[in-house]
Amino acid sequence: MDSLGPSRPQATFNGPLEAGIRAVALLGAAYPQAFDLQRLTALDYLLVRTRDLNGGPESLHPPTPLRSPEAEVRRRIVHQGLTLMVSRDLARHVAKESGLMYVAGENAAVFLDALQSPYLLKLKDRANWLIRYFSGYSDAEFNAIVRQYFEDWIIEFQEFERSIGAS
Repeated sequence: MDSLGPSRPQATFNGPLEAGIRAVALLGAAYPQAFDLQRLTALDYLLVRTRDLNGGPESLHPPTPLRSPEAEVRRRIVHQGLTLMVSRDLARHVAKESGLMYVAGENAAVFLDALQSPYLLKLKDRANWLIRYFSGYSDAEFNAIVRQYFEDWIIEFQEFERSIGAS
């Protein structure tokens, strides 16, 4: 049978639908607070890796030796997920002086209440924990924490490259 196009690897847990569901969980936990795409991208990464944060619950996804968030790839997928969620009134755009923000949409609470699988219950629990964890942080403090993780990821990547003999 002929292929309909080039095959693409499956991105389990990391496609637009999954990122959109994670974004709705975060926005629902934070309601009525709104976040920009940059903040949601960082929170998306931390949501599945809560153990990385001081006192965090068990991470939803297993640790990997090289955890680079591939920021541009993740940002694009989170944006695609948000676009999908906005189209279903699970999230909505809010224009603020600081730029375009996202907030939980009209259908978010009902949608989140309907999610009952063990994984999705843990996801909602981690989203609530993560929003509480950062509730007292200013934007500058949050950005400093994310920057520190990014620096650690860069160091990890450089160490990995050296270990495989890359120059």
